Parts: sequence; structure tokens; C-alpha cells
Amino acid sequence: MKKFWKWKNLTILNQETQEQTTERTLFLNGTIAEESWFDDDITPQLFKEELMSGSGNITVWINSPGGDCVAAAQIYNMLMDYPHDVTVKIDGIAASAASVIAMAGTKVLVSPVSMMMIHNPMTVAMGDTAEMQKAIEMLGSVKESIINAYEIKTGFSRAKLSHLMDAETWMDANKAVKLGFADGILGRTDIPEDVE
Repeated sequence: MKKFWKWKNLTILNQETQEQTTERTLFLNGTIAEESWFDDDITPQLFKEELMSGSGNITVWINSPGGDCVAAAQIYNMLMDYPHDVTVKIDGIAASAASVIAMAGTKVLVSPVSMMMIHNPMTVAMGDTAEMQKAIEMLGSVKESIINAYEIKTGFSRAKLSHLMDAETWMDANKAVKLGFADGILGRTDIPEDVE
């Protein structure tokens, strides 16, 4: 499986104290689990092993159009279970399943030029009316599970979040903060200098 994540240790300079610290940084770029994650026992375990291989606070940079909601749910759970602070920084886009992962941040910061997008889950289904009804019920359950993550972060009612998903809501940085999907906007000193 092609990895959509990469770990890197970055040196961060505290502007006030001029002290340098090393911070574990995770980059989530591109489609979340472009290849199958659902029936893959190795990839989720590899992600978890890499996450738990170090200690201390981590920063997660997200630039993803979304992808597999099962993979996103597992990554969200792993980050929520991580015993230290997780700062999420969105430097491009966090759409669809990537927006769910972003909700795991202890703090979520967005670039002034980034975007977030939430929408209803989608699937491909085939079969008779009974199979189509099963697919509809499955999508309803997936939507409710996604709303759980948004509700914890934003404090909005489930009905309001459902409406925002129905409308396929796009948020610039200011709107993401205003609606509670993000806690603040990144400043000039928040951008890592030695990113490849």
C-alpha cells in the first residue's frame, strides 16, 4: 500500500525564548487510503506503531481531499487515544474524511488560505431494492458516526451538523473558526521551514 502519511522530526524555534525544541510531526497528504484500508490488517497497525513509537506532543499537518471514511475513523480514534497533545494544522485542504481526522486535534489551526469541507458520506451500491435499502441505512449510520466527531469539537446540535453536511459546506479559515471546526488561524511563525 502506498503510504499517505510521513513522520518527520522538526526543530521548532520558540520566538519568545529563542529556545529550540524537536517536535514529532505527521504529514497527511493526498487521498486517505487510496488503496483498501478496510480489509487490510497491516496498514492500520503500521500507522498505529509509528504513532506510538515516540512520545510527547505531536503536530499533524493535513492537506487532503478526503478518502476512506473507515481509515479516517481509525486514524481519528488513534489520535484521540494518543496520550499527549495533538495539534492539527491545515495548510491546504481538509475535506470530507480528512475533516474528520482534523477533529482529533487538541487544538486545530488553519492556514489563512486553507479550506475545510464537510458533506454526507457516499458509496457505490449495486443490487435489488433490498440491497439499495441496506446501502441507504449504512450511509445513515456512517453519517451519524461522523456527526459524533463534529459534535464533540464544535458543540453544535446534531441537527445543525446534519444540515451543514447535507449542504456540502465549504469553509475558509474564518468560517472554520467561527463555526468551531478550528480554534485559530496559523501565523507566519507556525509554518515549518525545513519541510521537503
